Amino acid sequence: MPPLPAQGPSVGQGPFVAFESVSVRHGDVQVLRDVSLRLALTQRTVVLGPNGAGKTTLLQLMHGLAEPSHGRVSRGWEAGVGTDLRLAYLFQKPVMLRRSARANLEHALALVGVPARQRRDRAMAALSRIGLGYAAERPARRLSGGEQQRVALARAQALDPHCLLLDEPTASLDPGAAALIERELLGLADLGVGLVMATHDLALARRLATRVVFMHRGQVLESGPAPACFESPRHETFRRFLSGQWLD
Repeated sequence: MPPLPAQGPSVGQGPFVAFESVSVRHGDVQVLRDVSLRLALTQRTVVLGPNGAGKTTLLQLMHGLAEPSHGRVSRGWEAGVGTDLRLAYLFQKPVMLRRSARANLEHALALVGVPARQRRDRAMAALSRIGLGYAAERPARRLSGGEQQRVALARAQALDPHCLLLDEPTASLDPGAAALIERELLGLADLGVGLVMATHDLALARRLATRVVFMHRGQVLESGPAPACFESPRHETFRRFLSGQWLD
């Protein structure tokens, strides 16, 4: 599949995102509180926490879909070279345009400047890779929930991102569809695509994560390698979350 225009350095050169004392406030609601965090976008990072913890806002800040009320979010490369850092965002509920699955992908490719003569082949390659070549000409909004989520994943993948940001990508899917998404994500990671996923699904996190970030009430309470976080959690609130206790 042909690369996107102005392709940056390889993932191996270390894309990252950094939060420096970041807070987000919506009216009277404090969504994030003084978050300082640095993530390597070559890992499989899972952002854990109960509903309302601030996980979605953290991902939106990473992508640029939201702006901090205070503090700074920066994105770049460890090597200090290159300016092109491509992030693709996968929403919890996929947004499908009123057109075919293939046309949904082609529209996204057009938005990032892929030449018209390349879009069809690129879209078909992405759909076929995820096992949806049969649905290319079907109306995207008439596909099942699992198929729509896979179309959304193929659309993001077609953009040739360095990292995928995923907000609860399997939350509304049946176990079979969720397993397919999980398998595809692991396949992308094997190809060198970084993953940052927000979820409250502990089983999924244990299977996928190489790094864990735990959030509660807009704060990052724990962050580190997944094995250490799961086996020896440092923060009492994270220990309670892991044991299935209610967090007030």
